[in-house]
Amino acid sequence: MKVLKFGGSSLADAPRYLRVNDISTATHQTDGAAVVLSAPKGVTNALSLLCEQAAAGEDFHPLFEKLTSTVTGIADALNEELSGFAHADVTDFIQAQLRVLNQHLDGIKLLGVAPDNIAAGILSIGEYISVTLFSGILTAKGVKNRIIDPVTYILAEGEYLDSIADVSLSKARFTDVPVDGSELLVMPGFVAANEAGEKVTLGRNGSDYSAAILAACIDASCCEIWTDVDGVYNADPNQVEGAVLLDKLTYQEAMELSYFGAKVLHPKTIGPIAQHHIPCLIRNTLNPAAPGTLISNEASEKWTSVKGISQLENVTMFNVAGPGLKGMVGMASRVFEVMSNANISISLITQSSSEYSISFCIQSKDADRALSLLEDAFALELQNQLLDPIEVRHDLAIVTLVGDGMRHAKGLAARFFNSLAQARVNNVAIAQGSSERSISTVIENKRAKKAVKVIHQNFFSDRHTIDVFLVGCGNVGTELLSQIAKQQPALLNRNIQLRVYGIANSRKLLLNSQGIDLNQDWKPALDAASEGLSVERLQQFVNDNSLVNPVIVDCTSHDAIAQQYVDMMENGFHVVTPNKKANTSSIDYYRKLKKTALSTNRQYLYETTVGAGLPVIDNLQKLFSAGDVLHRFEGILSGSLSYVFGKLEEGMSLSQATGSAKDNGYTEPDPRDDLSGMDVARKLLIMAREADLDLELSDIEIESVLPAGFAEDCSIDEFMTQLPELDAEFAKRVDAAKAEGKVLRYIGSIEGDKCKVTIEAVPASNPLSQVKDGENALAINSDYYQPIPYVIRGYGAGGTVTAAGVFADILRTMPWKQMAH
Repeated sequence: MKVLKFGGSSLADAPRYLRVNDISTATHQTDGAAVVLSAPKGVTNALSLLCEQAAAGEDFHPLFEKLTSTVTGIADALNEELSGFAHADVTDFIQAQLRVLNQHLDGIKLLGVAPDNIAAGILSIGEYISVTLFSGILTAKGVKNRIIDPVTYILAEGEYLDSIADVSLSKARFTDVPVDGSELLVMPGFVAANEAGEKVTLGRNGSDYSAAILAACIDASCCEIWTDVDGVYNADPNQVEGAVLLDKLTYQEAMELSYFGAKVLHPKTIGPIAQHHIPCLIRNTLNPAAPGTLISNEASEKWTSVKGISQLENVTMFNVAGPGLKGMVGMASRVFEVMSNANISISLITQSSSEYSISFCIQSKDADRALSLLEDAFALELQNQLLDPIEVRHDLAIVTLVGDGMRHAKGLAARFFNSLAQARVNNVAIAQGSSERSISTVIENKRAKKAVKVIHQNFFSDRHTIDVFLVGCGNVGTELLSQIAKQQPALLNRNIQLRVYGIANSRKLLLNSQGIDLNQDWKPALDAASEGLSVERLQQFVNDNSLVNPVIVDCTSHDAIAQQYVDMMENGFHVVTPNKKANTSSIDYYRKLKKTALSTNRQYLYETTVGAGLPVIDNLQKLFSAGDVLHRFEGILSGSLSYVFGKLEEGMSLSQATGSAKDNGYTEPDPRDDLSGMDVARKLLIMAREADLDLELSDIEIESVLPAGFAEDCSIDEFMTQLPELDAEFAKRVDAAKAEGKVLRYIGSIEGDKCKVTIEAVPASNPLSQVKDGENALAINSDYYQPIPYVIRGYGAGGTVTAAGVFADILRTMPWKQMAH
C-alpha cells in the first residue's frame, strides 16, 4: 500500500479535488492507497487569523463569512459536478464544524486570548472538512473508503501546537486498520492526540509529517508527497533562475536540505520514513507525468557531489563568551540545557578552539525568550564577569551547501567561500559537520538570496550573468542598447545572460526587475519614470532583486557622474565607461579609482576612452605589466579630428568639415571639446598615466584649432554659426602645408615626461599623413618595441565603434565567475 499526501494548491477548488481523486484512485487500483489531506488552500491561515482577530477583540465575522463561503462553495461545486454526491451530509458536517468554530471564537473574544488547546482544535478544522469532502467524492465514484481519525490512532507529545509523534506506540494502534487495499484510507493531516486524548497539531508542514507517520505505521511501500512543483530542486526555483530538478536524494541529504530551509519537506517528515526505510517520492499534482524526486537509501548517479543549496532565514545568533568558559566542564551543556528545557530548537552550533566562546543559532521568533532564559541561568557568572554580556545578532540567515559526495571532492569549501566573497557577503559564523555532508555559513539575512544565486552559478551553472545599468542615452548609449538587443541570441549560445535592468538620462531613471525589453521602444517609459539617478537607489534595486553581477555603464561625458565611480565600486558595481572625465581628473582621484577597483574586487574598464573600439588601453596595460617602459609615443588620437583634417586636405573649409563630422556623429556633443584639443589632451593624459607618469591635465601643452576665447560663452548652435569666421585663416595654413608637399594633422605625443598636442604639417613619407576619415593611429616606442614601434591603427570615431568597444568591456566583467574555478 502507498501513502499519498495532498495539500496546498492541490486542494484549492472542486476541479482540483477531482484531480486528486483521479491520482489517488489510480494508485489504489494497482497498489492500494492511503490518502492524507491538508486543509483546503488558505483555510488554515484564515482560521489562524480568526483566532487573532477574536483575541484582539476585533470583528471576525467578515472573515468568518468568507471562510464559510469558501468551504461550502467547494461542496456546492462538487454537488453540481458529481451525481450521487452526499451534499446534505457533507454540508451538515461543515455547518457543524463552523458552529463550533463560531462558539470558540466568541469565547476567545471574551477571554482576550486563544488557549493553545482550543487553538489546536480550531486550526485542524480545515483538515477534517477536507477529508469529508474527499470521502464524499470517493463514495460518489463508488470507491469504498474509510476515514481514519488521527486523534484515535496517532499519539504525540509536546506542545499543543507543535507536537512530536511517538511512531512506535502509534503503530500498535493501527492493528484494526485494513492495509490489504480493500478500502481506500483517508486521514486528515496535521492532527494527533496527546496522552490525555486531547487534540494537538504537528506544527509546520504537519500534513507531510502525518503522511510519514502513517506510512511508518502501516508499513507502506512508498510515501508520495504531492505538491505544486515537480520535485526537489538544488535551490529554490522561485529565487534562483536555472535551479535544477534532482532525480534522487538520500535520506541524509534530504534531512540536511530540509533542516536548513528547503521548503518541499520538513525535517520531521523525513525522520519516520528514514527510520523505517520507506522510499519517499516528491511529485507534482499539476504535472502527474513528471517522475519527481526519490528520497531513499539510493544515491543519485547523476549528481554525485554537491546536491543543493538551502537557506534558512530569520535566524538569530547568540554568542556566549568569557573567561568562565575556559576549561570549565559542563558550561556548554548548561547553555544547551536551557534551550532544551524551553523547547527551543538550535539550528547551528560553532565553538572557538580557545574554548572562550560558544555560538549558536535559533529561529528569531524565540530570540527574546532565549535571551531572558540565558541571562537568568547565568546571572551569577554574568554578575562576577566570568561571562561577557551575551551577544545577540539578529536578521541573519544560514546558507548551506549539501551533498553526500562532498567528502570525496577537493576544493569545495574554497569554492563555496570564494562564491560568498564574489557576492560581497561576510561570514558571521561557519560550521561543517564531521560527516562532511554539508557546509554552512551564517550571513546577513538581506544578502542570503544573492549568496545562493552566486553559489548556484559556481556549482551548478555554466551561465554567466551580467546585470547592466546604463547612464546616458545619447548616440553611444542608444547604439549600445541596439547592439545588446541584436546580440542576445549569440550571447545565450555562449551561456551569457546579459540583461539591462536600468536606463538613466540626466533627469530620469527607468528600472525594471524583469529586465528592460530592448526590442520595444523604451524611451516613453523612461520619459514617464518618476525617479532620478542615484547610486543608493541602484544599490537598493540590486539588493531587492539579488542581482549577482551589476555593472554601471556611463555613456555620458559628465564630470558629475565620473566623480561617483568610487562610490559605485564601493557599493558593489563594476564600472564601464567611455567618459574620459574620471581618468583625467586629479592624479589623486585617478589613484583612488585604481585602488578602489583593487580593494573592492570590481572591474573598472575604460578601453574606449582612447581609440574608441581600438584595444589601446588593454595593450598598454599588458605591456607595462610585463615590465615594458615607454620611451616615446605619437599618434592621431581623435577620430573626429582625423576626419576633419582629412576633409581639409580634400578642400573643405574648417566649418564645413566640422559640420560634416558633427552630422556623422564623429564629434563630441559639443564640437568645441574636439577643436579645442581638450579631448585629445585627455586621451594623451590617460595614456601617460597608464605609463606611470604623474601628470595633471594642466601639464599638457595644447595647441587648439580654435583661437583663445573663440565662441566660448555661447550655445553649440551659435558656435557652429560663428565657426566660418575661422575658415579663411585656417585655409592659409592648409595651403602653406600643401605648398611644401605636406598635410596638416592633429598629433598627440609623449616623450619622457612631456606631453603635447599640436597641429603639425607632415610629409607624405610620414605614416600619419595617410590617417584620415575617422581613423586613429598610435605608434609606441618602448624597451620591447624599438627601433620599429608598436603600431595600432583603425577606425576610431562614431557611435557604432565606440558602443562596440563599450560592449566588449561589459563582457570583460565576467572573469570574476571563471576565477572561482
